[in-house]
Amino acid sequence: MKRMNFMDRVLAAVAPTLAMKRVAARTALEFFNSGYGQYGASTTKKNMRGWMYYGGSPKEDIEDNLSVLRQRSRDAYMGVPIATASLKTLRTNVVAGGLMPSPQIDGKYLKLTDEQTEDLQAQILREFSLWADEKTCDADRCDNFYGLQQLAFISSLMSGDICALLPVKEQPWQPYSLRVRLIEADRVCSPDRFDRLVPCEVKGHKVHSIVQGVETDADGMVIAYWICSQHPLSSLSNQTGGMEWTRVEAYGSSGRPNVIHVMNRERPGQRRGVPILAPVLEALKQLGRYTEAEITAAVISAMFTVFIQSATVQNGTPIGEAIPPELLIDAQDQGSIELGNGAIVALNPGETVEFADPKHPNSGYDAFFNAMVKEIGAALEIPPEVLEKQFTENFSSARGSLNEFWRTCGMMRDWFADDFCQPIYSEWFAEAVARGRIRAPGFFSDPAIRKAYTDCKWNGPSRTALNPSQEVEAAVKRVDAGFSTAEDEAAQLTGSDYRKNIRKRVAEAKMKREVDEAAGLPGPAAGEERQPIEGGKKEQKGEKGNA
Repeated sequence: MKRMNFMDRVLAAVAPTLAMKRVAARTALEFFNSGYGQYGASTTKKNMRGWMYYGGSPKEDIEDNLSVLRQRSRDAYMGVPIATASLKTLRTNVVAGGLMPSPQIDGKYLKLTDEQTEDLQAQILREFSLWADEKTCDADRCDNFYGLQQLAFISSLMSGDICALLPVKEQPWQPYSLRVRLIEADRVCSPDRFDRLVPCEVKGHKVHSIVQGVETDADGMVIAYWICSQHPLSSLSNQTGGMEWTRVEAYGSSGRPNVIHVMNRERPGQRRGVPILAPVLEALKQLGRYTEAEITAAVISAMFTVFIQSATVQNGTPIGEAIPPELLIDAQDQGSIELGNGAIVALNPGETVEFADPKHPNSGYDAFFNAMVKEIGAALEIPPEVLEKQFTENFSSARGSLNEFWRTCGMMRDWFADDFCQPIYSEWFAEAVARGRIRAPGFFSDPAIRKAYTDCKWNGPSRTALNPSQEVEAAVKRVDAGFSTAEDEAAQLTGSDYRKNIRKRVAEAKMKREVDEAAGLPGPAAGEERQPIEGGKKEQKGEKGNA
């Protein structure tokens, strides 16, 4: 207890209870006014009292609000241009046409020579293309593997996460039976849309806890997903006999993943992902409303409509032509007066039209819009220059924005490859080995050997180069100094595979030599450039060619 001062002791002699409350209150006040209590955690400052800071666990803060967040995020994507630009910019720069696999077999551990390793990696790519390039890899048979990547990525951004099932289905003339079925986030939900946080029996299964369709055991480990037979928001759900839920275990008895959950968590204990637009939804909606109001006001201001008021009632169209009926917005209302381009509208006696001066376009619109774009871009880690596709500043500023954005894209690409591409690739590889199309001794007996075979790098789109010559020169220097590899530089500069490039260059060089020989062109001497030949005769260095 805080030591009493003279006044406390005097008060204690008369009213002990009041004295104790006085000392306790002074102690509490000193506690709250120390450290963060004087700043971010202050409850006494007037400017902090209005901050509604009460929160809860990830379930209360995130999972309980997901339905609203998802629907608003999709609505913003469909109706607010800057929201659409944000998601599409990330999709194009992170995934683009799809992340391409580059096998990284550990030949040393597997006791393979460099030549054997190269040959095996080339074989793996050929086999993988048989499966990934065809739409049959999609359970819906709509996209190939690279189209599935685009859909999975943008859907995970829009809805917060996405799940994929890995069923098997044999089909004629298809060497592989692995299929990928994407499940939108809403379909993964608790039975009857009701979470269970205590052990109970659900649909004949004893469960410990279910939150938003994700079932966990007593240790908090995810063990199963509950998938609804239809989209919960579908208008057809009540017409087809209601909804049914299927429990799908996260992993099979052999350790094979049955469900791939693409999610980027923000908090420990979080089971479902948050839409990337969630922190900026209010700003996006307000900006969308402001933009729509500006467009409407500008259109009205640009219209040239003449109103004529006569002394008598006019039933016809005495002067010019009114707005054609097919162009009227509200043709049913005979008393409706609508503006049009170059329209002439007659008014009855006593009727007048008054307009508030709109002063549009608003001179402050651009400044406000750019300020909001900067705030939204900062929250989404997208520089405003990249978001608006306008590089109006100097070279250094543009380069800095692109480099910063590339770090964001690199982080997202790694996360998406780890959550989506690599697990599917590993399952395909296992089927290829099981079918004998790829020879991998010890693959199913030793996890270390399996890892050595399935290790893979996923290359995405190339970086935007403001000065290609400098970028190439810097890449060459990094490779020569050993700071990077030709494979990494090829992936960053052009998004291509270095090994394929070399093989193609060998074929191109051979073809070029054949063309030169057919045209009578000699090969260049050491340190000498090729010179054109007149009449098929070689032009020697230092000799004067025929005019």
